[in-house]
Amino acid sequence: MAETICGIHPVTHELLSGGRRPREFCCVFPLSPRLEELAALARKSNVPIRDLSRPELEALAGTPHHQGVVLVLEPFAYTPWEELLRRCRQGGKGNSLVLLLDSITDPRNFGAILRSADAAGCRGVIIPKDRSCPVTGVVHKASSGALAQLPVCRVTNLARAMEELKREGFWIYGLAAEGSTPLFGHDLKGDVALVVGCEGKGLRPQVRKACDAHLSIPMAGRVASLNVAVAASIALFEVVRQRSG
Repeated sequence: MAETICGIHPVTHELLSGGRRPREFCCVFPLSPRLEELAALARKSNVPIRDLSRPELEALAGTPHHQGVVLVLEPFAYTPWEELLRRCRQGGKGNSLVLLLDSITDPRNFGAILRSADAAGCRGVIIPKDRSCPVTGVVHKASSGALAQLPVCRVTNLARAMEELKREGFWIYGLAAEGSTPLFGHDLKGDVALVVGCEGKGLRPQVRKACDAHLSIPMAGRVASLNVAVAASIALFEVVRQRSG
């Protein structure tokens, strides 16, 4: 089944990335100068251009916030598990960072997390097949182009994937509000896999049990927890900070 992404920035990233094959570039004529430049990029890539009415474009995008352009794509191709492991091995021992998402169901949070993961140099992101948001056009837009660069792997059993990462030499750290160790006081060097759970419920019991340690972000205010995308970003860049230091 084809997927759609909308918005000037996400469509530009997808056309330039050379990743998934675009099926159609959909827009409303006449085009603004900015959209005309984007249409020229589509023509250069031999992507068919389709003129739609505004209601048709909005229906295709699934939102009125499409900025006048929708790109119809081949379905997203998840990275196979063995391919993700190969990428980690290529990075050399002690240099790999991966992120596991346990039951993240909000597509905007998912996209924002992917954006931070790419910026932090993650080798890939791992999600479960069930009880988890798949890659959609909303996720793609929220990731601001990160999906074109970042491998996303779907697995049947997240806890089993964590055990396999341990055999590959990874340390597995789960973010938990009630974690026994403050994030900023823990050594996060080496091959690291961070696990982030859904808002409200956190990590599922079997996933929590598979972690080597549980880390918490110190909170000085009265709010009990952070948005999951913010928490993931803080943890990712603490790994980056320790490695760069």
